[in-house]
Amino acid sequence: MYAVAFNGSPRKKGNTRQLLDGVLAPLHARGWETEVVQVGGKRLGGCIACYKCVKNKDKRCAVKDDMVNECIQKMLRADAIIMGSPTYFAGVASDIKSLIDRAGLVAHVNGGLFAGKIGAAVVAVRRGGATHVFDTINHMYQMSRMIVPGSTYWNMGYGLDKGDVQNDTEGLANMKNLGEMIHWTASALAPVMDSLPCPE
Repeated sequence: MYAVAFNGSPRKKGNTRQLLDGVLAPLHARGWETEVVQVGGKRLGGCIACYKCVKNKDKRCAVKDDMVNECIQKMLRADAIIMGSPTYFAGVASDIKSLIDRAGLVAHVNGGLFAGKIGAAVVAVRRGGATHVFDTINHMYQMSRMIVPGSTYWNMGYGLDKGDVQNDTEGLANMKNLGEMIHWTASALAPVMDSLPCPE
Protein backbone atom coordinates (compact mmCIF):
# COMPACT_ATOMS: atom_id res chain seq x y z
CA MET A 1 0.00 0.00 0.00
CA TYR A 2 1.06 3.58 -0.61
CA ALA A 3 0.53 6.64 1.58
CA VAL A 4 1.39 10.12 0.37
CA ALA A 5 1.65 13.07 2.74
CA PHE A 6 1.69 16.69 1.58
CA ASN A 7 3.62 19.14 3.74
CA GLY A 8 1.93 22.52 3.43
CA SER A 9 4.46 24.33 5.59
CA PRO A 10 7.23 26.29 3.86
CA ARG A 11 9.52 25.10 6.67
CA LYS A 12 10.63 21.80 5.18
CA LYS A 13 11.73 20.22 8.46
CA GLY A 14 9.40 22.15 10.75
CA ASN A 15 6.63 21.07 13.07
CA THR A 16 4.17 20.12 10.32
CA ARG A 17 6.72 17.79 8.71
CA GLN A 18 7.60 16.25 12.05
CA LEU A 19 3.95 15.50 12.75
CA LEU A 20 3.53 13.96 9.30
CA ASP A 21 6.58 11.78 9.91
CA GLY A 22 4.89 10.61 13.12
CA VAL A 23 1.86 9.43 11.14
CA LEU A 24 3.91 7.72 8.46
CA ALA A 25 6.26 5.86 10.82
CA PRO A 26 3.79 3.12 11.87
CA LEU A 27 2.67 2.73 8.25
CA HIS A 28 6.25 2.28 7.06
CA ALA A 29 6.84 -0.21 9.87
CA ARG A 30 3.91 -2.27 8.53
CA GLY A 31 5.28 -2.40 5.00
CA TRP A 32 3.62 0.62 3.41
CA GLU A 33 5.43 2.68 0.84
CA THR A 34 5.39 6.22 2.22
CA GLU A 35 6.30 9.57 0.73
CA VAL A 36 6.27 13.19 1.87
CA VAL A 37 5.75 15.79 -0.85
CA GLN A 38 6.81 19.35 -0.08
CA VAL A 39 4.16 21.79 -1.34
CA GLY A 40 4.57 24.62 1.16
CA GLY A 41 6.57 27.44 -0.36
CA LYS A 42 6.15 26.09 -3.89
CA ARG A 43 3.72 28.89 -4.81
CA LEU A 44 0.87 26.75 -6.03
CA GLY A 45 -1.66 28.94 -7.79
CA GLY A 46 -5.28 28.89 -6.73
CA CYS A 47 -8.10 27.57 -8.88
CA ILE A 48 -8.89 30.11 -11.63
CA ALA A 49 -12.37 28.68 -12.31
CA CYS A 50 -11.63 28.10 -16.00
CA TYR A 51 -13.53 24.78 -15.82
CA LYS A 52 -11.36 23.25 -18.51
CA CYS A 53 -11.09 20.20 -16.27
CA VAL A 54 -14.86 19.80 -16.64
CA LYS A 55 -14.55 19.82 -20.43
CA ASN A 56 -11.33 17.83 -20.78
CA LYS A 57 -12.00 15.15 -18.16
CA ASP A 58 -8.37 14.03 -18.45
CA LYS A 59 -7.72 13.77 -14.69
CA ARG A 60 -5.55 16.87 -14.84
CA CYS A 61 -5.77 20.55 -14.03
CA ALA A 62 -5.52 22.75 -17.12
CA VAL A 63 -3.04 25.03 -15.34
CA LYS A 64 0.29 23.30 -15.86
CA ASP A 65 2.94 25.74 -14.64
CA ASP A 66 3.20 24.35 -11.10
CA MET A 67 3.28 20.96 -9.37
CA VAL A 68 -0.46 20.39 -8.83
CA ASN A 69 -0.78 17.78 -11.59
CA GLU A 70 2.21 15.91 -10.17
CA CYS A 71 0.44 15.91 -6.80
CA ILE A 72 -2.82 14.72 -8.36
CA GLN A 73 -1.06 11.75 -9.95
CA LYS A 74 0.37 10.75 -6.57
CA MET A 75 -3.08 11.13 -5.00
CA LEU A 76 -4.62 8.91 -7.65
CA ARG A 77 -2.06 6.21 -6.93
CA ALA A 78 -2.34 6.48 -3.14
CA ASP A 79 -4.38 4.34 -0.80
CA ALA A 80 -4.08 7.07 1.85
CA ILE A 81 -3.73 10.83 1.39
CA ILE A 82 -2.50 12.90 4.32
CA MET A 83 -2.45 16.70 4.15
CA GLY A 84 -0.51 18.65 6.74
CA SER A 85 -0.73 22.38 7.31
CA PRO A 86 0.44 24.98 9.76
CA THR A 87 -2.18 27.35 11.15
CA TYR A 88 -2.13 30.84 9.61
CA PHE A 89 -4.64 33.32 11.06
CA ALA A 90 -6.77 30.35 12.15
CA GLY A 91 -6.78 29.05 8.58
CA VAL A 92 -5.08 26.57 6.29
CA ALA A 93 -1.83 27.52 4.54
CA SER A 94 -2.37 28.87 1.01
CA ASP A 95 -0.46 26.17 -0.90
CA ILE A 96 -2.49 23.39 0.72
CA LYS A 97 -5.69 25.32 0.00
CA SER A 98 -4.72 25.56 -3.66
CA LEU A 99 -4.07 21.81 -3.77
CA ILE A 100 -7.42 21.10 -2.09
CA ASP A 101 -9.37 23.33 -4.49
CA ARG A 102 -7.73 22.17 -7.70
CA ALA A 103 -7.20 18.47 -6.97
CA GLY A 104 -10.63 18.20 -5.37
CA LEU A 105 -12.35 19.69 -8.42
CA VAL A 106 -10.40 17.53 -10.88
CA ALA A 107 -11.32 14.42 -8.89
CA HIS A 108 -14.98 15.43 -8.67
CA VAL A 109 -15.51 16.21 -12.36
CA ASN A 110 -13.77 13.00 -13.42
CA GLY A 111 -16.27 10.76 -11.65
CA GLY A 112 -15.05 10.86 -8.05
CA LEU A 113 -11.42 9.78 -8.39
CA PHE A 114 -10.71 9.89 -4.66
CA ALA A 115 -13.77 7.91 -3.56
CA GLY A 116 -12.89 5.13 -1.13
CA LYS A 117 -9.39 6.43 -0.43
CA ILE A 118 -8.36 7.19 3.13
CA GLY A 119 -7.84 10.84 4.02
CA ALA A 120 -6.27 12.39 7.11
CA ALA A 121 -5.62 15.98 8.13
CA VAL A 122 -2.63 16.96 10.29
CA VAL A 123 -2.26 20.43 11.80
CA ALA A 124 0.61 22.26 13.47
CA VAL A 125 -0.52 25.16 15.65
CA ARG A 126 1.02 27.61 18.07
CA ARG A 127 -2.12 28.16 20.15
CA GLY A 128 -5.55 28.50 18.47
CA GLY A 129 -7.33 27.93 15.17
CA ALA A 130 -6.28 24.36 14.50
CA THR A 131 -9.79 22.92 14.36
CA HIS A 132 -10.65 25.26 11.49
CA VAL A 133 -7.62 24.03 9.54
CA PHE A 134 -8.53 20.44 10.42
CA ASP A 135 -12.10 20.97 9.17
CA THR A 136 -11.02 22.67 5.94
CA ILE A 137 -8.94 19.69 4.89
CA ASN A 138 -11.55 17.16 5.98
CA HIS A 139 -14.30 18.97 4.04
CA MET A 140 -12.58 18.06 0.76
CA TYR A 141 -12.19 14.45 1.90
CA GLN A 142 -15.83 14.16 2.87
CA MET A 143 -17.09 15.77 -0.33
CA SER A 144 -14.89 13.32 -2.26
CA ARG A 145 -16.48 10.25 -0.58
CA MET A 146 -13.22 9.44 1.15
CA ILE A 147 -12.85 7.57 4.45
CA VAL A 148 -11.61 9.71 7.37
CA PRO A 149 -10.35 7.60 10.30
CA GLY A 150 -10.27 8.96 13.81
CA SER A 151 -7.53 8.93 16.39
CA THR A 152 -7.32 9.73 20.10
CA TYR A 153 -7.93 13.48 19.56
CA TRP A 154 -8.00 15.95 16.69
CA ASN A 155 -4.80 15.52 14.69
CA MET A 156 -2.89 18.57 15.92
CA GLY A 157 0.45 19.26 17.53
CA TYR A 158 1.45 22.36 19.46
CA GLY A 159 4.62 24.36 18.91
CA LEU A 160 6.05 27.54 17.42
CA ASP A 161 9.74 27.03 16.73
CA LYS A 162 11.05 24.06 14.76
CA GLY A 163 11.00 20.97 16.92
CA ASP A 164 8.63 22.34 19.57
CA VAL A 165 6.06 19.65 18.73
CA GLN A 166 8.52 17.08 20.06
CA ASN A 167 7.54 18.38 23.50
CA ASP A 168 3.83 17.71 22.82
CA THR A 169 3.65 14.14 24.09
CA GLU A 170 -0.10 13.85 23.54
CA GLY A 171 0.15 15.24 20.01
CA LEU A 172 2.90 12.82 19.04
CA ALA A 173 0.95 9.88 20.49
CA ASN A 174 -2.08 10.98 18.48
CA MET A 175 -0.02 10.93 15.26
CA LYS A 176 1.18 7.40 15.99
CA ASN A 177 -2.38 6.28 16.68
CA LEU A 178 -3.57 7.97 13.49
CA GLY A 179 -1.02 6.03 11.45
CA GLU A 180 -2.15 2.81 13.11
CA MET A 181 -5.79 3.61 12.38
CA ILE A 182 -4.99 4.35 8.73
CA HIS A 183 -3.41 0.90 8.48
CA TRP A 184 -6.34 -0.77 10.25
CA THR A 185 -8.87 1.04 8.05
CA ALA A 186 -7.06 0.11 4.85
CA SER A 187 -6.88 -3.53 5.94
CA ALA A 188 -10.59 -3.56 6.78
CA LEU A 189 -11.60 -1.90 3.51
CA ALA A 190 -9.44 -4.00 1.19
CA PRO A 191 -11.92 -6.89 0.74
CA VAL A 192 -14.80 -4.59 -0.22
CA MET A 193 -13.17 -1.85 -2.30
CA ASP A 194 -14.39 -3.28 -5.61
CA SER A 195 -17.98 -2.95 -4.42
CA LEU A 196 -17.80 0.82 -3.85
CA PRO A 197 -21.03 2.31 -5.26
CA CYS A 198 -20.57 4.58 -8.26
CA PRO A 199 -21.86 8.17 -8.10
CA GLU A 200 -25.06 8.85 -10.00
